[in-house]
Amino acid sequence: MRRAAVALLAKQISPPNLSIMQDEGFTVARVRTELLSGLTVALALVPEAVAFAFVAGVHPLVGLYAAFMVGLITAVFGGRPGMISGATGALAVVMVALVAEHGVEYLFATVVLMGILQIFAGVMHWGKFIRLVPHPVMLGFVNGLAIVIFLAQLTQFKDPATGGTEWLQGGSLLLMLGLVALTMVIIWGMPKITNVIPAPLAGIGVVAILVIAMGLDVPRVGDMASIEGGLPSFHNPFGTGEGLYGTALAPFTLETLWIILPYAVILAAIGLIESLLTLNLVGEITGKRGGASQECIAQGAANVVTGFFGGMGGCAMIGQSMINVKSGGRTRIAGIAAALFLLAFIVVASPLIEQIPLAALVGVMFMVVIGTFAWNSFKVMTKVPRIDAFVIVLVTVVTVLTDLAIAVVVGVIVSALAYAWNNARRIHATTRESVTDKGAKVYEIEGPLFFGSTDGFVELFDVAGDPERVIVDFARSRVVDQSALQAIEIVAAKYEAEGKKLVLRHLSRDCHQLLTKAGHLMVDSDDDPEYELAVDYSVRTGILGGH
Repeated sequence: MRRAAVALLAKQISPPNLSIMQDEGFTVARVRTELLSGLTVALALVPEAVAFAFVAGVHPLVGLYAAFMVGLITAVFGGRPGMISGATGALAVVMVALVAEHGVEYLFATVVLMGILQIFAGVMHWGKFIRLVPHPVMLGFVNGLAIVIFLAQLTQFKDPATGGTEWLQGGSLLLMLGLVALTMVIIWGMPKITNVIPAPLAGIGVVAILVIAMGLDVPRVGDMASIEGGLPSFHNPFGTGEGLYGTALAPFTLETLWIILPYAVILAAIGLIESLLTLNLVGEITGKRGGASQECIAQGAANVVTGFFGGMGGCAMIGQSMINVKSGGRTRIAGIAAALFLLAFIVVASPLIEQIPLAALVGVMFMVVIGTFAWNSFKVMTKVPRIDAFVIVLVTVVTVLTDLAIAVVVGVIVSALAYAWNNARRIHATTRESVTDKGAKVYEIEGPLFFGSTDGFVELFDVAGDPERVIVDFARSRVVDQSALQAIEIVAAKYEAEGKKLVLRHLSRDCHQLLTKAGHLMVDSDDDPEYELAVDYSVRTGILGGH
């Protein structure tokens, strides 16, 4: 079922007529495709970065510089070619309170510490734990982010003349909707004509030319804010005095550390979770695996640099990553090109970029939403266990209402509890008389013995009615944790109190070592897979902490 769901998801969001499982090499056609894909991504990054800067309460250039630097460094050193990183809304909403209370310099300091934490996570190879995220959580993550991306675009339908406080109405709204629809139709139809130009770039170009040539009065990128600026320069946020944008620098003290540490931890966690889940999603599409630790280190290094160059930090962006993949980007060239094009927009091409209608960019993002949402999940939910269907819906809803990190944690916890409950119900035993040991009764245990199944395990035994010698066969079971040891102790003590002998048989090697280390086995023979159980109470209370 998981493979089928992944295959359907990949089919939903993979670009048509493109080989995504093989490296096409650095031919002239490949480089052209990568560069055009990077240009498309850069155009989509501009309004997103500006919008997220507004959300965080900082100057638009803070978001644009972050998109450039994080995008460039992760494109060069990241764990998955094809991924796009930059300033994101998931991080921006966490930054609001910090910026409002302490100023933007504390944000820069927080981004530096966030990057250090992410580098540490990469060095410790903690990225591998992303494999613990179940596939239903992944589907919920994809669906939730698709909805978040859709909702974020709705703000573009507000009238800039009112400061973005009122919605467009009448003819202005109809014109905006028409241009959005036109962009989406071009993106849908372009691959049927040619793949020379990425469909999203063609949609933006055609609609922009139409709007400029006809002088249509519609919201444009320049209506959000001016994106004109220079090259980012080194800036140390730690110190005394005044920093950028008229705010005070963050003193290099323990007091500052205690202020920024909670934010840095949350931002680092959200950034890594979103980046690693995006890495997995892009990996499913491109047929590549691995790179989690490398991605953690690259994200961390990017944020450290960004913090020292006046950027708001960032992480992987699923929307822009899907635009890149849909446009044909498969190598690091596309990500590097996107970052360099974005810098060029800021430094030399801002007047031109500011004329691009927002409707064209909204149309691109709407197509990303359609391609990103796992529509097959509706079919999947009718075929998978109800708890998995519930997790998909739960993660989707929590992603929309709160943020990605909370949604993933909630989804993993619910999935883990469901898994533990299902395994707890699997413990059972069949009984028979021993063939080799006349008069002995054999309990053949099936199912894992762990904290969730200990009560059921203890209830399996008929201590009063059993013969003098009882054999517990673990050939189809495993002793997993300390709770399991305690359960075996309890059963052994009951048999000892009745003057009967309990023997364990067919322990797996790891179970055998676990019991021996705890001091439970009196006999250890590699030749005979049968062990007598130690039930000395002084030993037991020393191991288990007393009862």
